Amino acid sequence: MAIGNNVTIAAAETPRRRTSFNVADPTKRAFFWLSGFFVVYCARPEDWVPGLKYFPLAKITAILAMWGLFNALGRTKRTLKDLPKEARLLLIMIGLFYLGAFLSPVWRGGAITRTIDFSKVFVAWVLVFLLITTFDRLRRIIFIQAFSVVVVCAAALVKGHSTPRLEGVLGGIYSNPNDLAFAIVLSMPFALAFMVTAKNALIKVLWLVGMLVMAVAIFETASRAGFIDLIISGSVTLYFFAIKGRRPYLIVATGLIGVVIMAAAGGKLFDRFAALSGNSATEQSAYGSFEDRKYLMYRAVDAIEHYPILGVGLRNFLTYSLIWHDVHMTYLQVCAEGGIAVLVLYLMFFWRGFKNLKILRRTKNLDPDIVLFIGALQSSLVGFVVGACFAPEGYQFFPYFAVAFTATLLQTIKEQQQEPGSMQPPPKKPRHFLEVYADHRTSRSVSPVR
Repeated sequence: MAIGNNVTIAAAETPRRRTSFNVADPTKRAFFWLSGFFVVYCARPEDWVPGLKYFPLAKITAILAMWGLFNALGRTKRTLKDLPKEARLLLIMIGLFYLGAFLSPVWRGGAITRTIDFSKVFVAWVLVFLLITTFDRLRRIIFIQAFSVVVVCAAALVKGHSTPRLEGVLGGIYSNPNDLAFAIVLSMPFALAFMVTAKNALIKVLWLVGMLVMAVAIFETASRAGFIDLIISGSVTLYFFAIKGRRPYLIVATGLIGVVIMAAAGGKLFDRFAALSGNSATEQSAYGSFEDRKYLMYRAVDAIEHYPILGVGLRNFLTYSLIWHDVHMTYLQVCAEGGIAVLVLYLMFFWRGFKNLKILRRTKNLDPDIVLFIGALQSSLVGFVVGACFAPEGYQFFPYFAVAFTATLLQTIKEQQQEPGSMQPPPKKPRHFLEVYADHRTSRSVSPVR
């Protein structure tokens, strides 16, 4: 009886000293609001829901995400000390933009305001790195981006079926047809990754339909830069998914679908390419656009020659151009508005993204789904590098997010590899045979009393 009473007392006291292994994730709420920010930025619900345009949804969700992260400080897996080199490069680049804005020879007030708007990308970048600590979370955020672009394309086709090039059908980053085509190209590899990794046949079909909608939207924009970007980025995507991934059917399917879509919706795009020759039988506005772009490039070089250190100020090239247009080349845009130092930092920042992917591709024993998304990220970044040669996309957030995705994925893999590999699984015994000793915080089996 005495032994039995002692066992009873020990069993009663043990729960008080036992530490729960299932600790709630302190960043769960912050990640929820980060997801909300991505929905707002990528899907632009203020264009769909009446009345939402009067609320700063992006600011609200970003502030709530930061507040959630602040409340979780001290209990998070990553801290600001873990931020990679690319985060510092981005911060220095933004700092130089601020300096150039205060000293702008064109329009200081406008440059400062626009730099403040652009600097939000750093906040989003840091939140992505600190809060996306698992591949599952990364998939969710990439899903929001890809699915949002599909929805945006469908809405643009429905609302703008009679609008030339879908121009101005939606607001924000999708108002310009070239910007819309650029966003589609950067998101297309992710859509293909979700289609390939889907386990359900219906989900695969839905993603296939979504990619068809995206492809039709690109042709409807008649964006020459977008089409060239799609060809190059698509080739890289097929290399990773079809050749290295041993899915040759994707090449055949892409070729057949591409021919059909081009025949059905490629007329406007063909006319714009033909207009490059200056033939009067083709669309003269496209030829005029081509001539304007040559002039803008010369004008950007002139700005770099006169203001090589700090540039003319962020978004001030519109005024400096004298015809109120951006130079249709991202690298010239960044250099003319921020100076040569900013351009160097800009190139280094995106080079870090490719370096992260190179390390990830060399990592062994990765999950097949992770390997596919590494290929999708590579294709998206290649799409950006190519598209940046033909469009003013220096301040769109999507490319910066892609680099953040590579950084957080690499950090996640490193953290998994640093975990003790020799740790044994918990003993498969009834719960009352386990006791966690508070002084050592280790699990030990307790011998049953017979």
